[in-house]
Amino acid sequence: MTVEPVPRDFAGLGWRTRVEYAIDADGRAGFRRHRSHDVIPVDRCRIAAAEVDATGVTRTRWPGVESVQVVASSTGDRAVVVRPAGERRVRLPKVAATSVLLDVEPDERILRGKKSVVEQAAGRRWRVSGGFWQVHPGAADALVEAVLSVLDPKPGETALDLYSGVGLFAGAVADRLGTAGQVTAVEGDPRAVRDARRNLHDVPTVRLVAAAVEKWLPRSGLDGVDLVVLDPPRVGARRAVVEQIAAVGPRAVAYVACDPAALARDIAYFADAGYLLRSLQAYDLFPMTHHVECVACLARD
Repeated sequence: MTVEPVPRDFAGLGWRTRVEYAIDADGRAGFRRHRSHDVIPVDRCRIAAAEVDATGVTRTRWPGVESVQVVASSTGDRAVVVRPAGERRVRLPKVAATSVLLDVEPDERILRGKKSVVEQAAGRRWRVSGGFWQVHPGAADALVEAVLSVLDPKPGETALDLYSGVGLFAGAVADRLGTAGQVTAVEGDPRAVRDARRNLHDVPTVRLVAAAVEKWLPRSGLDGVDLVVLDPPRVGARRAVVEQIAAVGPRAVAYVACDPAALARDIAYFADAGYLLRSLQAYDLFPMTHHVECVACLARD
């Protein structure tokens, strides 16, 4: 199987739009040594997008800070999120960002700008407030195209989008299903659900559910759906969720996976439930690393 590059790849460098730097005892930004708490200061990250580097985070001292995350969106927003070391106040240096946030419990505090960034993908703009978004600039469009290709949604069908985040796949599938279709999107992160409500406020055929997938599915009362998009965290869906999906009898499942080992385990669970692997695509969404993203299509035997 070929691991495919995605659009907007730059020979494996300068692609990462979300980077978290650790801060050493001298206030310098860097990364932790492999399997260690030691921080190695850097003046530049070679895989970070130019917009991340342009904030100047690695060329700035951060006394009293534990970590600094930089987000550079596809629309030009640049957010810097600072996590203090301990509870004492910190004096933050100036950086070239449209937003500066302080990461303190129970939530992020706005110091400058706004709390969210705006991304552009699948023909829409997406507000993202700390919720999940792919780090490669070409990833969102590539994955949406792959999911739509394997599912081939038909007007009037019903769909489930599980672990739906800010609504990316739900919105794309709803466009294909038309006004007679229906998408139920289920997400456990309340921030992501709030963003999805804003992002899809003009799509009445999408129903948003704020709940943990594994808890919602058994009490959902569903007696059948046509399609499922499954985009779980790295640990995968696991047996209980797979069995509950199979129980509602979709004609096709698009499984988006960032961990091939978890995907392989869950494909075996799907096989036990009568669903076989029909196609598998792999994408190099994390160049210069061993990670790959996969889109698997499963259907009844």
